[in-house]
Amino acid sequence: ILGILTTEDAQAVFIDTPGIHKPRHKLGAYMTRLAQKTLEEVDLVLYVVDASVPPAGGEEYILDQLQDIKTPVLLVLNKIDLVKKPELLPIIDWFQKRYSFREVVPVSALNGENLDQLKMLITENLAEGPFFYPAEMVTDQPEVFVAGEIIREKVLQLTREEIPHAVAVVIEQMQQRSNGVLYIAGVIYVERDSQKGIIIGKKGGMLKEIGKLARQELEAIFGTRVYLELWVKVKKDWRNDEKILRSLGYQ
Repeated sequence: ILGILTTEDAQAVFIDTPGIHKPRHKLGAYMTRLAQKTLEEVDLVLYVVDASVPPAGGEEYILDQLQDIKTPVLLVLNKIDLVKKPELLPIIDWFQKRYSFREVVPVSALNGENLDQLKMLITENLAEGPFFYPAEMVTDQPEVFVAGEIIREKVLQLTREEIPHAVAVVIEQMQQRSNGVLYIAGVIYVERDSQKGIIIGKKGGMLKEIGKLARQELEAIFGTRVYLELWVKVKKDWRNDEKILRSLGYQ
């Protein structure tokens, strides 16, 4: 996912890598390879951590992987609005004992605390060069991709811990109709019948809520009325099926 931040004297291009973890299936292995390759190719790595969750084995694994790269790393501790300041210091100490970060920046994306400092540090660590994108451009991703990610985000937000990240969204149709309405048809793929039932919900209530929230955000982004149709389908163990992974855009 590519995001672009342009100021008067700098342009930062953000690549959101897949999460780094011990792979348990072919999709996980692909994602891990992609993340590690990306870390070697950028000017700066932002390691974003949820400060409200105690660090554990997953962080140990990521820090081990970071030892192998030469790219400078900023530790960004997000959600500090949920943590009392005395509780934050041991978390910072835990990470600093395990890795030599360029800087540690506690932030709150919710209320904006320390985001200006983070932007300044990012700018200071960028290599000199031309602006590659127009100042008004905020992403290079196609609209179909953006639509799929928004729908997937709503699925994960509303189902919380009930649905693992074994969810894929494929946009099968996206078309501006003669009446000005943007028609979007998407399929939500899961791995098990039980997951399908959770996403659909009682009398279709969960799927309706997912669709409503996704439609509202899509209308705000695209600046037009959106008619959104969603279906939920089961593709058993799709994360280990190479044919299915290719159809979803994974190589």
